[in-house]
Formats: sequence, C-alpha cells, structure tokens
Amino acid sequence: MIFTQSLKKNFQFRFVYNKGKSLANKYLVMYVIKNKRYTDTNRLGISVSKKVGKSVVRSRVTRLIRESYRLSEENILRGYDIVVIARVSSSDATYHEIDRALLNLIKKHGLLIEKEKKNDN
Repeated sequence: MIFTQSLKKNFQFRFVYNKGKSLANKYLVMYVIKNKRYTDTNRLGISVSKKVGKSVVRSRVTRLIRESYRLSEENILRGYDIVVIARVSSSDATYHEIDRALLNLIKKHGLLIEKEKKNDN
C-alpha cells in the first residue's frame, strides 16, 4: 500500500477507539480520526476477533479487507487513522460483499475523493 502505514501498537488502536468516530454496517465497523502528525498518509488497523472464526477464517477476512482497501486506496483522503473491525457475519462474506461494505463505510465517513465528472463538449 503506497499511501498507508499500519497501526500495530495497542495504544494506537485504543486512541482511535476512544477519540474516533465510528460507523457500522452488516460486515464491518470503522473508526476514523484525523491524524495531525501524518498528513500525507493514512494509518490502517484491522481487527478480527476470535468470535469470527478460527485462524484460517480470521486471516482470510483480514486479507479481504486489506485487499479491498488497497485497491481503493488512491480514492481515499489522506491524513487519517482508520481502524476496521470485522463482525462475525464477515466470516461467510465474499470479497465483493466485504468490498461494498468497506466502500460504504468510507463514503459514510466522507473519506472518498469524488472524481470530477468530465464533460465531452
């Protein structure tokens, strides 16, 4: 991921949980907070609990979320800390369902860069 670093430390996750704004849908919960230190990159954290499934299932869900984010990364505003939490229902979800859920939350948070409509006149 070009424009994104990973959140790795527990205190980083807790800060986003405590201070960030959260929105949810059927498969995912997303916490977002503006980052004052890293204005040219985002920091992404993905959390998948043991309730979702065994390690193979949790790894699959993590990969699906990361890939979906990676492919839409250039259309996401920079300078934010983002934590994505997978819900139990995400264990049976396909890639397209996870992708739609992630993009839905990104739009709801107002992080999606709107592409300018070009008029062919």
